[in-house]
Amino acid sequence: MRFRPCIDIHNGKVKQIVGGSLTDQGSYATENYVAGQDADFFAKLYREKNLSGGHVILLNPADSDYYLQTKQQALSALRAYPGGFQAGGGMTPYNAEEFLKAGASHVIVTSYLFFDGQLHRDRLKELCSTVGKEKLVLDLSCKKRGQFYYIVTNRWQKYTDVCLNEETIQELSEFCDEFLVHAVDVEGKAEGIEEELVMLLGRFCTVPATYAGGVHDFHDLEKLKILGRGKVDVTIGSSLDLFGGKMRLEDVLNYIRKD
Repeated sequence: MRFRPCIDIHNGKVKQIVGGSLTDQGSYATENYVAGQDADFFAKLYREKNLSGGHVILLNPADSDYYLQTKQQALSALRAYPGGFQAGGGMTPYNAEEFLKAGASHVIVTSYLFFDGQLHRDRLKELCSTVGKEKLVLDLSCKKRGQFYYIVTNRWQKYTDVCLNEETIQELSEFCDEFLVHAVDVEGKAEGIEEELVMLLGRFCTVPATYAGGVHDFHDLEKLKILGRGKVDVTIGSSLDLFGGKMRLEDVLNYIRKD
């Protein structure tokens, strides 16, 4: 299990938010923490600590009044740590190259593929052709409905009809280098992880997968390590001391590295 750093940007600021609260109308989100530093500050910090494979996420849609501010923050972080971060949030075959040229190692894609609530395999093939499988991360962030997890899009606001299960994971693994999976129901709440989802990823993922959502303390990290069979990486947001939480980054890194 590796620690994957994150830089989430909303309304031009580095923030930690409650994932389920994000709306396009009024560019609103319930905020856990708003950083006083710009995104490149965090990118340089992670670079100094040699932490790679993290993600920079733009949480505003392209038609938002805040999008350009958010985009500039994201690009500054990518330029501050070339190759150190993946970039996500509104990625398509038409804008991916700009973020890759700015320094992103990969682009992270959801809504372009899961358009109108369905998986469009023609778009997936187009992305693979344009970007390359080796530079593509699929965001399979999901919410539970009934007994199953369903992939959600448009900043986690809309359900798709795609159930996250063994079949889906195996199919999509053929088209990407990694998965990023936010457990949206617990994202930003720091009240514990979605154990069932971690088990699912640990059982069926054959490409690297990063889990995000609900990590509260070191007991959660231990559960992640066990339930994810050591294969599922983790990112921590609101609980991390960098973002106002109680888990010191150095302690997290030492804990993960001890095995």
